[in-house]
Amino acid sequence: MGFSPQLAAIRFGCGLSADIAPPQTRAQMLAALTGPDAAAQAFPVPSFSHLAGLQVKYRKLRTKSQDMEAAGEGEGGLRSRYKALRQQTREDHTLWAAQQLLRWSRTQDGLRERLVRFWADHFTVRGKTGLMKYAATSYAESAIRPHVAGDFSALLISAVLHPMMLRYLDQTRSVGEGSRTAMKSDGARGLNENLAREILELHTLGVGGPYSQTDVRQLAGLLAGLTLSKGSQLKFRKSHAQPGSETIAGKTYAGHGLDTIKAALADLAVHPATARHIAGKLAVHFVSDTPDPHLVRDLEEVFLHTGGDLLAVTDALLAHPSAWGAELTNIKPPFDYAASAGRALGLTEADISRVGAKGIKRGLITPLARMGQHWEAPPGPDGWPEEDENWVTAHGLAARMGWAMSAPRRMRRDLPDPQVFARSALGDFADGRVLFAARSAETRPEAIGLVLSAPAFQRR
Repeated sequence: MGFSPQLAAIRFGCGLSADIAPPQTRAQMLAALTGPDAAAQAFPVPSFSHLAGLQVKYRKLRTKSQDMEAAGEGEGGLRSRYKALRQQTREDHTLWAAQQLLRWSRTQDGLRERLVRFWADHFTVRGKTGLMKYAATSYAESAIRPHVAGDFSALLISAVLHPMMLRYLDQTRSVGEGSRTAMKSDGARGLNENLAREILELHTLGVGGPYSQTDVRQLAGLLAGLTLSKGSQLKFRKSHAQPGSETIAGKTYAGHGLDTIKAALADLAVHPATARHIAGKLAVHFVSDTPDPHLVRDLEEVFLHTGGDLLAVTDALLAHPSAWGAELTNIKPPFDYAASAGRALGLTEADISRVGAKGIKRGLITPLARMGQHWEAPPGPDGWPEEDENWVTAHGLAARMGWAMSAPRRMRRDLPDPQVFARSALGDFADGRVLFAARSAETRPEAIGLVLSAPAFQRR
């Protein structure tokens, strides 16, 4: 089977829509990917710098409140102010999830949304303290989204050196052995290997790749000195730097600083093992848990030949015959499932405004957790699992069916005709059983729920 507009929308996009035509050619998909980011402009989320500014304000209020209480002066209402700031950010965080839902529902560039989620998961972060608990959305917006059709080296550097990544993997605590700071601290502070290990194991060479514990240690030494200002600006502190040179994956780097770190990351970005690792992950995510080895090999070769040109690799993915197998195989993870349902239902800004933050929490955030995917809270640095078996569980499937039966009527007041909906949501994948269920259900919400619960809708 060759290119299919319906399959393109389902497998490589955000799903079918009743009022937005699927892409008609591979060239159209690639052109949209390199054109203006219309969905981000239509449904914006705050930049990381905005959230970092709020974090500074939050810390100042909290610290001043604590200092005043310790001095026996009360806290002058400061505690309620910083709690209110945190509460407002928590509510805004829910609305940012709604913005991402709207992007999936209304975009004409579904491939971009899919790639943003893929790469944000590849470079997983999770906020830990204060307002940074809610910053993963802004991280993806600034570190990931601008680079999904660029060079992998630029994406790698952007993600790895982002303040969220440095905090998540405790890089700001790392101090080089033999550095001036280490000598003064009498061994109280030392080298932290977290970021170095994940760069090699998850971000570039892959699990089982050609590196050793020595490489991890050497890369950690090279990274020592990376830290952040109070305003979450990236900086390199020479007093923390590891003396001497470091050898990583067979290449020696002399001197320390941001330029040397970026050079090492750029080298890792084009390593043959990195090409193999990225090719395999893309094939699994977009096509099958057990992809055609020829597809993986072709993606690997294009990655190597182009020096990690992600647009060329994406083009090769879309051009490969095995990417267009007619059978829908991969299970949609919970957010992708719910967001593609929103697209099929034609959700609009008016629908989201009507339900508000509480409705989004009740109708999206909480159900996602029941389905097994806590919003922006992945279980570890390796992100969410790709294997279908992780999502096809009795509890997870029951949660999906419960959501399908209850959420649409809350999100939209005017549910579509069930048989029309079945055909628009599933296209040629709407078989006789689905159409019969849509026709025979006792109520319209129940019929819509049965369509959204169908195996064909849960797969891509």
